[in-house]
Amino acid sequence: MMMAERTMEHDRKGATRRALLYGGLAGLGAALIKIEPAAATPETMQRAIRQVVGEAPIRKGKITLDVPALVENGNSVALTIEVASPMTAKEYVKAIHVFNEKNPQPNVISVHLGPRAGRAKISTRFRLADTQTIVAIAELSDETFWSASADVIVTLQACLENLD
Repeated sequence: MMMAERTMEHDRKGATRRALLYGGLAGLGAALIKIEPAAATPETMQRAIRQVVGEAPIRKGKITLDVPALVENGNSVALTIEVASPMTAKEYVKAIHVFNEKNPQPNVISVHLGPRAGRAKISTRFRLADTQTIVAIAELSDETFWSASADVIVTLQACLENLD
């Protein structure tokens, strides 16, 4: 009986030591891995746009994109998008998508609308990592895509984490 108790105690301690050893090795491995922050590029933005629109042509027009040209602080940037549409049962805006070039993700927001929305207008705030181009694309009920873009200069960056 005494031997069985010792073996069970040893197994418990051994498992605990083993778990600590594995945990320490995992922590050391994680500390040695250099993590680079993800960032969108103009190419990743174009790929993200193509994922939404496929091979359909994108026409310029029908969209009013209201975003400041110069932003002092990228932590909160006002954005309003309005699409010219009667918003009837036959002719309406199905979705509005916003993309950017340099934030961690190229997709800022996608809003799905319908004829009952009344107006094809959205307002939001978002973060900008750096000076970049913002692109808004509207998908209409007739399966056409319309776009507008704006360049925004950011003096104080957001969306960035210092991982060093």
